[in-house]
Amino acid sequence: MPINYYIFLSVALFCIGVAGVLTRRNAIIIFMCVELMLNAVNLLLVAFSKMHHVALYKINPEAGINGQIFVFFIMVVAAAEVSVGLAIIVMMYRNTHSVDVNFLNRLKH
Repeated sequence: MPINYYIFLSVALFCIGVAGVLTRRNAIIIFMCVELMLNAVNLLLVAFSKMHHVALYKINPEAGINGQIFVFFIMVVAAAEVSVGLAIIVMMYRNTHSVDVNFLNRLKH
C-alpha cells in the first residue's frame, strides 16, 4: 500500500481531532480528540518507519523498527496521561457537577 494513503488518513484523523478540540466544550470529548490526534501522529510515525524499513533492510536488517518502538513508548505515556486526565475530570465533576470547560473560566474569581 502506498505511503500516500497513510499520510491522508493521518492528516484526516488529526484534522478531526483539532476540530473537536476547538469546537467542543465537554472535557471528555476534548480529551478523546487529543488522543485521536496523538494516534494520528503514531500512525504516521509507524508508516514512515515501515517505509524506511524497506529501503534500509539491505544495509541493516534491524532498521525500521525504531519508529515502532518509539510509538510503543508514546502509547505507554498516553496510557498514564489517560489515567491522570480522567482522574482530573472526575474530580472536576465532583466539585462542579459539570464537565463543561467554559464553566471552569468562572472559577477564577
